[in-house]
Amino acid sequence: MGQVQSDENRPLPTHEELTKELANKFAEKCFTSLELYSFKDVFKSLADNQNEVRYLKQDTIAQFLGIPDILGVSPVLFQMVSYIGAFPFLQDAPAVLGLEQMVVVIAIMTSRYKQVLVKGASDRNKLLFRSLAVYDRKLSATYQEGVSSTTREADGSKADSTQPSVSGFAVDTPGDEENDDSDIEDDELVCSALDSLDYVGASQRKSVSTMHGAMIPADNFRKLVMLLLLVAPLGDQENLSSYADRVSGTELESLRERAECILAAFLDVEKSPGIKFHRFNAIVPVSMPYLFDGLGPLFEHFLFSKNLNLSQHTVEGPPVPVTSLPQPLLQDTGSIMNLNVLSQLSLFIPGSSLFRRVRLLYSGDDDGFSMGSFESKVFHWRAPTLLLVRGVRLSSETGHTGSGSESAFLSTLPPRRSPPGGTDGEQLTFGLYLSQPWKYTNRECFGGDDTTLFQLEPIHDVFMPSTLNKDYVSYLRPSSSTNHAGISFGCPPPHPTQTYRRTNTIPLGSISLVLDSSFEYGCFTHDQSSRGGAFQPSPARRFNFQDRFEVTHLEVWGCGGDEEAKIQAERWAWEAREAEARRRINLGTGDIEADRALLEMAGLIGGNRSGGSMG
Repeated sequence: MGQVQSDENRPLPTHEELTKELANKFAEKCFTSLELYSFKDVFKSLADNQNEVRYLKQDTIAQFLGIPDILGVSPVLFQMVSYIGAFPFLQDAPAVLGLEQMVVVIAIMTSRYKQVLVKGASDRNKLLFRSLAVYDRKLSATYQEGVSSTTREADGSKADSTQPSVSGFAVDTPGDEENDDSDIEDDELVCSALDSLDYVGASQRKSVSTMHGAMIPADNFRKLVMLLLLVAPLGDQENLSSYADRVSGTELESLRERAECILAAFLDVEKSPGIKFHRFNAIVPVSMPYLFDGLGPLFEHFLFSKNLNLSQHTVEGPPVPVTSLPQPLLQDTGSIMNLNVLSQLSLFIPGSSLFRRVRLLYSGDDDGFSMGSFESKVFHWRAPTLLLVRGVRLSSETGHTGSGSESAFLSTLPPRRSPPGGTDGEQLTFGLYLSQPWKYTNRECFGGDDTTLFQLEPIHDVFMPSTLNKDYVSYLRPSSSTNHAGISFGCPPPHPTQTYRRTNTIPLGSISLVLDSSFEYGCFTHDQSSRGGAFQPSPARRFNFQDRFEVTHLEVWGCGGDEEAKIQAERWAWEAREAEARRRINLGTGDIEADRALLEMAGLIGGNRSGGSMG
């Protein structure tokens, strides 16, 4: 009994002691002995010493990781690290970044913490939001006034013109749930860490900061996104300095443009000062689930010491062969695709399927804007593909009449029921990820459950596939029995018995993209109110809109390795030989035109064969 009395009277451990205990758990279960030895050596070489306390400063971390000064992101990154260093006692942030705090930071940034904290492991995004957020009563009040103003306008009441109108998105009408930050309080990752330390009790858990009204400043997030796009392809122990050419000149401008498109998914920078948690939590898991993955390889640099030279240990055996230089991250560039666009794609498509894996199969600029060229270049690729289409939004003025081809295309669309998603003449880029090979559509569409429709500019948006409606992709060549040839995504398949108000009108899906057979025009439809489509509505834009555009560029990129490329090259070579053989055929009649007419009737050359157009 005396022992029990002694235990009860023992003082509770301090936050510092518990943080050290958590760091020891991470060190034991999340790192190898070699990694831990390297980290201690790196920390010792970098740390400053004040009053016998060794710690890392902002400039030290930025310089060690190779963060480019021109991005101006070092203070943002240091704010994140200083906050996470206080985990799980976040109310103590910012933390002095000592050895134990950096162990916690690296474990969380590299996602190794999951080996210890199984419960709440998916809550890292919540912690990252907290680490980026600030609490400014003035900014928060401005935001709330804007939300109230927008809500009143949505309800039909006249807003006070003297009050600022600020909303989460330019034409979004947020409801009352957007003012609720209660979900940020229930942080399972923090609770899991406290449980692992036997730190229980309602009074202690209430001490976790709730951060009501917290938001990420728009400029801070823009800078961070530029860094995340830059480090997206970063490999193990690859130095960020090797990407120096991506942060200068036109490459830097391109990187900034991609960041603006991503930022537009969260807010209208002209009307909102920052990103609230409800919006962050709604968009990141759907539209950019791999947004923070690049931080893992970046912070793993702390686990490799240059002073540790393993080459000094000789190993008997044959000499190790010299490895060839790695392939470039992107072998070719197109009118749409470049390395920054590829990094943007890696926010929702695993980077292992993209970097050093994509190659250009078809380009409208080089191969011609025709379905025949598209088929000859794309149909024999047996690995996933990425289709990218860029265009300019057509005029939305009532009574506007464009060219004859534009009018012909618009006549195939149902009457417009939704406004455009932006201003006339704005550049748009849409795309589709397809894991199955392309083929002709008869009665059923094709595509797997991972088929993904997306938009890259002027806003980053992802439309996930439905598991019930599988009308993902339709490919219809022009023929006498086809009223609306072309490529469509998310539209019902053709049926001979299908009836529609107008037989020549395309039956658009609720979330769909349509390209005409000449690849001149396209139409993207987002009907938020309709349900049951092949693709799910946008998590960022909860309203109806329709964008009709003139196509300027169209590309298809194959996602695969050397084996897929070899098969495709062999197929192209075979088709070239076949086309050449057809050109040289002579039936011996002496009448070349008659011979060609006979061969066309037989379907050997001409419009019925893809190789005929090469003659």
